Amino acid sequence: MLRTAVQVDGEAASHLTVERDGPAVLLLHGTYWSRVWLPVMEPLAEAGLRPFAVDLPGLGRSGGELTLETATVPALAEWVARFAAALRISGPVAVAGHDIGGAVAQHLLVHGPLEVSRLALVNSVTYDSWPAPHVARFGGSGADGDVLAARREAVTSALAGAATEQRIADYLDPWTAPRVRRSWTAMAGAADSRHTLDLVPALRRSAAPKLLIWGEDDPFETVEYAERFASEMPRTTLIRIPDASHIPTENAPGRIARALGDFFTE
Repeated sequence: MLRTAVQVDGEAASHLTVERDGPAVLLLHGTYWSRVWLPVMEPLAEAGLRPFAVDLPGLGRSGGELTLETATVPALAEWVARFAAALRISGPVAVAGHDIGGAVAQHLLVHGPLEVSRLALVNSVTYDSWPAPHVARFGGSGADGDVLAARREAVTSALAGAATEQRIADYLDPWTAPRVRRSWTAMAGAADSRHTLDLVPALRRSAAPKLLIWGEDDPFETVEYAERFASEMPRTTLIRIPDASHIPTENAPGRIARALGDFFTE
């Protein structure tokens, strides 16, 4: 496992990867950071893939700072395409997205500029499922001092049975930096369900294979949204993860890694 960075827009784009040859898979986070993908990185590499779990600008370990303009789903999709170009990833690429990262992945599938061969969504925002109330309340509020406490509460709930003090602290660490808290607040302010609702007609026409992996106990990105997506979008498979909430990669890493590995190597 390696954490490294490339330059995108003059700032460091930090990402986790495994130094092994294989087809690239881009792993996108949303209101958390690349840490959500850590439990499945090594198994994906063992399946013959080259995973890249990137921190979006201003979040996690990446440099820069998001604004209301650069934190929108279309702007983040453009940034991911520039990140892929910096890695010299070309041609169709597999993409997985968690949370708002799933909205970015859906946007890339429909609008590009990156050509997406296969799409996986893990407890992603879809339709009008977002922004969740605990995120929306920070949109434009500037309540920086409350972000860390609110993130602790959200992380603890999202980890469900996998929540330990050490793991919670690990997830929270980036938000100790004021710049990251400001970036996260910008993402909260830019959250707009129009960015997924507008994609629905094109997704219904999309022939790209799609995989949904869903923690059944997520109180916001509920499994009912996943069931609707799976019933409406062609070539979509849904895998439900029991006893898991919003970050199921921590509750069932082996099962999820196998499902992703099988899907991306078909």
